[in-house]
Amino acid sequence: MPREQTLLLIKPEIVAAPEQKIGAILELVERSGFRILGLRLRALDRETAEEFYAPHRGLDFFAGLIEYITSGPVVVARLEGEEAVRRLRELIGVTDPAAAAPGTLRRRFGTTMRRNAVHGSDSPESARREIAIFFGA
Repeated sequence: MPREQTLLLIKPEIVAAPEQKIGAILELVERSGFRILGLRLRALDRETAEEFYAPHRGLDFFAGLIEYITSGPVVVARLEGEEAVRRLRELIGVTDPAAAAPGTLRRRFGTTMRRNAVHGSDSPESARREIAIFFGA
């Protein structure tokens, strides 16, 4: 199985939570066999947020995404593992936390479609693009 890299982004509501949710998420990621190659806490400016969410530009929810993701700091992690993109997406779960499978990150930590705790790259191409935004080429 091929080793890949992918990006995990822990969203503002998790970073702002008084509970130890960041550590819990990262622990689950590591226990799932991912290696953390890079980890950053950062507040996104509008330009970076628009670059990150560029695939959604022109959609009716784009402005709300930008407002939300710039509302507070996020944690970004560069991960590596076998079939990392597919496996992280399985660990994360579907967008709606209420519909996500038990044990997934979104089911455990998300509350709404927008406040769904985490983002994970959806393809190897997206992973390369997103990693470059936060960690360089």
